[in-house]
Amino acid sequence: MSDITLGQENSANIDMSIGIIGSGALGSNLARMLAKNGIAATIANSRGPESLADFVAEVGPSIKAGTVAEAASADIVIAAVRWVDAEKVFSALPAWNGRIVIDSTNPVEFLDPDSPDAKDPSNPLAAYGIRAVDLGGKFSSEVFKQYVPGARVVKAFNHLEVNLLQEPKVSGGQRVLFYSGDDADAKTQVRKIIDGTGFFPADLGTLEAGGTIASLPFGSLAAHNFIKI
Repeated sequence: MSDITLGQENSANIDMSIGIIGSGALGSNLARMLAKNGIAATIANSRGPESLADFVAEVGPSIKAGTVAEAASADIVIAAVRWVDAEKVFSALPAWNGRIVIDSTNPVEFLDPDSPDAKDPSNPLAAYGIRAVDLGGKFSSEVFKQYVPGARVVKAFNHLEVNLLQEPKVSGGQRVLFYSGDDADAKTQVRKIIDGTGFFPADLGTLEAGGTIASLPFGSLAAHNFIKI
């Protein structure tokens, strides 16, 4: 397992375009996080830009609504969709040609609270309204990479409760955001976003090592709220 590298803070400007695919709880909170820091991004969902008109009016001028294709054409694209939708959405997009895709997904399925699955005694996560997806022994980003061939994949923004993405400062310190990947330059660009939004970046190493321990539901670092004082 790779060492966790906390490193020094970086105030570098973000000079790459950002797209967010998905406007649910994760995507909308990521957009708010960027908007609070004046970072431009295009957000998209399956319902089209018109469905996001009220949202972009709320968050401010740095965030614009676009089509999925427009968001996917950015230099850095954040996957903020449900795991069950990831293959359908991303496999339908054009070639990535070395662009950066941030895998913010977690391999869980959300359960209907009124369904028998929500009360399944064999599911230890049923009380939380989710069920782990069987990946056949693979780690989640290994599977996700198959949906975005040619992309440089970085795992990030998936391990914290989504509402905390608007609160980087707490208890006199900074919340820690983990990231991992196999491409050094791609990780540097993602680190700039983490820095630029006021969080403390912690590099967990390779995609296999870091992505596994920071991925819900069973990663040892997932759902932990670390503070750098």
